[in-house]
Amino acid sequence: MIILVTRSSMPELDEFVEEIKPIFESHWLTNMGPVYKRFQYQLKDYLSVPQLSLFVNGHMALEIAIQALKLTGEVITTPYTFVSTTHAIVRNGLKPVFCDIKPDDYTMDPEKIEELITEKTSAIIPVHVYGNICDVESIERIARKHHLKVIYDAAHTFGVTYKGRGVATFGDASMFSFHATKVFHTIEGGAVCFNGEQNGLKEDLYGLKNFGIRNEVVVDAVGANSKMNEFQAAMGLCNLRHLDGEIEKRSRVVARYREHLNGVPGIKLVQPQKDVKPNYAYFPVVFDETVLGYGRDDMYEMLKQHDIFTRKYFYPLTSEFQCYSDKYDAKDTPVALETSKRVLTLPLYADLDLSDVDRICELILGYRE
Repeated sequence: MIILVTRSSMPELDEFVEEIKPIFESHWLTNMGPVYKRFQYQLKDYLSVPQLSLFVNGHMALEIAIQALKLTGEVITTPYTFVSTTHAIVRNGLKPVFCDIKPDDYTMDPEKIEELITEKTSAIIPVHVYGNICDVESIERIARKHHLKVIYDAAHTFGVTYKGRGVATFGDASMFSFHATKVFHTIEGGAVCFNGEQNGLKEDLYGLKNFGIRNEVVVDAVGANSKMNEFQAAMGLCNLRHLDGEIEKRSRVVARYREHLNGVPGIKLVQPQKDVKPNYAYFPVVFDETVLGYGRDDMYEMLKQHDIFTRKYFYPLTSEFQCYSDKYDAKDTPVALETSKRVLTLPLYADLDLSDVDRICELILGYRE
């Protein structure tokens, strides 16, 4: 049996059919219809955020959030992320400035941010990685000191809380991805969450995702078409009902991995963060070849031979991709670079059988011997 690195959670077919029946009756398929609005309302309530705007995908949510906040010049971000983060910055005509990461949770290292700030810096775009939350308090302190905006790429942290606060309540805005591979999904989809104190942001996000249209006769911005449609929203409504149960199932898978792999020399696991209620999004493992005598790539190939598909996530760094490598030196972010060469995310999804987790771990530990 093939075991993939992830598998989408799905509602029962009958449940989804019931949710989309009104769409067939109304013929209202897109353009912020009644299903969209109901989903938006329920999502705001679940996340405990004051404002939320839905998008066709997470990438466009981030790209338009950057545009709506009118960022200029340089943006401090991390190379240890999916390439979408960097692309969203560059496609807005901005320059990404890469900050290294912390070795314990792989999020942006706040101690290295201030040395990168120049007179051209307008914002910080950190990434909550694998479900691990950035040091939001330190980042907020730096941003206030230097009058910078903060947009969090929160694609991995849907439903996560810190000290009882939803992760999307930090910073000026947070972007979620609802891609099919995420803990919570709408097949494709995304959202921008923000507080209600930013004048005009709600209207700007709404307009920019709809071609820049302000009303029937006014187009006052160069926007895109990135609206979530009614079928995506219907899938979201279904999956939201079952999300807490799905996260609980994922927690059992993670606990089983930890039983087998925690404390094994040469195998590094991310430890649970203090005051964080996690969503168990990913299970990254760093293999230290200097201790084990073999590397991450060896493990990847061995597991693949057993029809177990892991992911080198994130490898390579975004600064190493062909479209950026002539402008950046990955050696400037040494922790990120070394981590990218050693990390492997193991299969993790709600319905992964614990006996399969046992087998995966047996293969990993057996390969050591």
